[in-house]
Amino acid sequence: MSAEGHHPVPVSPVERRVAALEALLTERGLVPEGFIEQVTRRYESEIGPMNGAKVVARAWVDPEYKGRLLADGTGAIAELGFGGPEGDYMVVVENTPAVHNVIVCTLCSCYPWPVLGLPPAWYKDPPYRARMVREPRALLAEMGCPLPEEVEIRVWDSSAEVRYLVLPQRPPGPDRMSEAQLAGLVTRDSMIGVARL
Repeated sequence: MSAEGHHPVPVSPVERRVAALEALLTERGLVPEGFIEQVTRRYESEIGPMNGAKVVARAWVDPEYKGRLLADGTGAIAELGFGGPEGDYMVVVENTPAVHNVIVCTLCSCYPWPVLGLPPAWYKDPPYRARMVREPRALLAEMGCPLPEEVEIRVWDSSAEVRYLVLPQRPPGPDRMSEAQLAGLVTRDSMIGVARL
């Protein structure tokens, strides 16, 4: 399985109702053709993940903030103005040279929307949810994130009560990069743990 998700995801009754509602709104002229897809794409790739990237970049440049983030993810994330539904109780786990963290939701698709935007299709895919628990090293390698055998992999299971965010390792490079430039290096997948920077 790749990050693109080659396994077909079954369409649920709720998804069918949403599609019907979207078609009706478009047909009646209440939303322009393609508007909902455009908003969804923007939220998936720009708005949500950029919030998380700002959190990560701040932690990289401000050791005190990083300490607060690891001790109280929800509170530290709220300091930057992000929070609310799907982000009520956040735990941040830090990648190090010896430990790599990855997030999964084995029961459904609990996901920290305020900092990551909409979940990618593969995150909700049953094979990802099952295999990440059983064989994380193999699945990460298939997704383009091979890890040396000596690196410990910790799999964190999100739920309705707690959602996780991975604090990726800062990539090597110039120390003079601004916080905004550093945020530009951070990817959604690195904050889920299926990629390294």
